[in-house]
Amino acid sequence: MPVIECDEAAARQRLEAAGVDIEAGNTDHERWRASQAGATAIAYDGKVVVQGSDAERLTAVLREEGGRAHVYVDGASRGNPGPAAIGWVIVTGEGGIVTEGGKRIGRATNNYAEYAALVHVLEIAEEYGFESVEIRSDSELAVRQIRGEWDTNDPDLREQRVRVRELLTGFSAWSIEHVPREINERADRLANEAFEDD
Repeated sequence: MPVIECDEAAARQRLEAAGVDIEAGNTDHERWRASQAGATAIAYDGKVVVQGSDAERLTAVLREEGGRAHVYVDGASRGNPGPAAIGWVIVTGEGGIVTEGGKRIGRATNNYAEYAALVHVLEIAEEYGFESVEIRSDSELAVRQIRGEWDTNDPDLREQRVRVRELLTGFSAWSIEHVPREINERADRLANEAFEDD
């Protein structure tokens, strides 16, 4: 549950500018509340607390980051195809973790889950206002297909590849690198932990 130390009036303005509806607080201590996509932001004096199943999107609007992001992603499938999940970590250029998490995405192949993780994390990085992204993935297939080194024959993966490339055009600079699983361990762990969540 992210706690963002900030001026709650400025935070309210950022949310309103992003099209998020603001409601009155439920108690005398709550200044206001805002809900979006399964998450709720609650403002108190000098801070906003974000809770819920998809808190990173509201958190992205509330934090003004900019700069360069190091992005780690992983997708996992049990059965291939089977139940699938994604994991992600976004780190600032200075090394601080901005957001991380994992969630189930339904039934998919492992390759599709890798792409779903990329789409999800790039949407979040864009919402945080990062200007450039350096992506690291342990999926050689996805990395080489996104770079244009390998063809994308599967129609579902081709569609996901197009979406990733569209999202990448929103950044002033980007790179994607294939890394060994041990370098991507945190995103891998978060994807696998998502299978255990109720």
